[in-house]
Amino acid sequence: MEYPCITLWVFLANLLFLGASSNHQQNFLECLTDQFGRSNSSTDVIYTPQNSTYTSLLSPLPKNLRLESPAQRPNLIVTPYHESEVLAAIYCSKKLEIQIRVRSGGHDYEGLSYTSETPFVMVDMRNFRSISIDSKEKTAWVQAGATLGQLYHTLALKSKTLAFPAGACPDVGVGGHFTGGGYGMISRKHALAADHVIDAKLINADGKILDRRSMGEDLFWAIRGGGGTSFGIVVEFKVSLVTVPERVTIFNVTRTSETATNLMHRWQHIADKADENLLMRPFVTTVKSPSTKNVTIVASFTSLYLGPVSDLLPLMKKQFPELGLVKQDCREMRWIESVLFFAGLDGQPLDALLDRNPFANATPLFFKGKSDYVRSPIPVNGLRKTWKFLYQVENVQLEFSPYGGALNNFSKSETPFPHRKGNIYMIHYAVLWPSHNETDKHKDWMGRLYSFMARYVAKSPRAAYVNYRDLDIGRNNINGSTSYKEASVWGLKYYKNNFRRLVRVKTKVDPSNFFRNEQSIPPLS
Repeated sequence: MEYPCITLWVFLANLLFLGASSNHQQNFLECLTDQFGRSNSSTDVIYTPQNSTYTSLLSPLPKNLRLESPAQRPNLIVTPYHESEVLAAIYCSKKLEIQIRVRSGGHDYEGLSYTSETPFVMVDMRNFRSISIDSKEKTAWVQAGATLGQLYHTLALKSKTLAFPAGACPDVGVGGHFTGGGYGMISRKHALAADHVIDAKLINADGKILDRRSMGEDLFWAIRGGGGTSFGIVVEFKVSLVTVPERVTIFNVTRTSETATNLMHRWQHIADKADENLLMRPFVTTVKSPSTKNVTIVASFTSLYLGPVSDLLPLMKKQFPELGLVKQDCREMRWIESVLFFAGLDGQPLDALLDRNPFANATPLFFKGKSDYVRSPIPVNGLRKTWKFLYQVENVQLEFSPYGGALNNFSKSETPFPHRKGNIYMIHYAVLWPSHNETDKHKDWMGRLYSFMARYVAKSPRAAYVNYRDLDIGRNNINGSTSYKEASVWGLKYYKNNFRRLVRVKTKVDPSNFFRNEQSIPPLS
């Protein structure tokens, strides 16, 4: 007799939630309409769930079915073109005490930019995508809603040798990527995206528009690696650009079985010590033979060298001869062509980088990702034991991103991103599955793999990359405040000792915790 009562309670709770959501929606809509009228802004950028465009705007890119839940959708979506419209959203959010979430691209692994367990409004920055490049000064102003692909495309039209060190996925939004660090294929030579932010324009909880000078160095420090939207809404970044050779070299050498294992073991000893112009990023997965049905390990050494193949080959012979790289494995090209290659758009025209959803035809799947940092090489036997987990499920991949080089030129506290000298590489664990019925199975698998890897990865604290957001490592309280001790469970993993300074900055600039989510920096209470 208990089940009907529980069902009735859930039904009534849903009715109350829907009723509250409807009231929030109407009140917010009235407030926004009034504020937009005061600044002569068009209300065409306001979308309610009843609007036909709402669902397409809400869909994350890429689509992760694990995060889809009608109860977690925003009451309203605002896609501003002007700062006054962002200010209006902040004003109404504060006035009506409704949470605000901000999205620039939609790659958030846990959907914190577009989902919430409490009523909220989403500000989608997609229309803030202007990019202005000063080739002479080698700087650029990049709005937060631009994608990495748009930035790379704009650079390519300006110069053959100007580049920017950021991620490989062209549809990732600048706003989230830069504020979390921003690792990419030229990071061993030119460090992170956040390391190149030299100014920014931010709107704080009081509705003030601040630049580096007016926000002060503490806040400017915090937004360069401290995660998105804990301190305000960054609408624009000024970045320093880097110079790359006119010709670079790429290769993707694949090895299998025990050869792959031995090469991965050897790679660990040179990954962070190799020439800083070289970044070798192995991807490890499994493949099933169509004839024998046997499953074997495959390691693909996906790599970029900032220079010609004639320089690369003797370097590889000296530093990693075991791979057996030959000229036929390599391709010389312009840097922008390598961007297309690593984005999975090899051979496509440059304009493919402008597509905010280049893989729209891909089948939507469920996805879970996690990360770790490795400071000592994993022994061969440890790698073999790790591979055993990969045999247990399909569509799994481990990505090994090497550190060292220019990443070591910054102290652990120079920005909030602390994963500097001493880290050999980062592991990214990823698994995909097709059906909701398989969710528990795959989450359990990921949990067991993560627990097993604890013996081989960074400890005290175990570390994680904030741009691979992971709520499994801890979250803030949904209702009520979160103490420093509670938030430290996840905060120290992302930021190590920098977490304490981030909390102090948060307490100073946003003591009421207006900008918040399940893993935002909490103020001291």
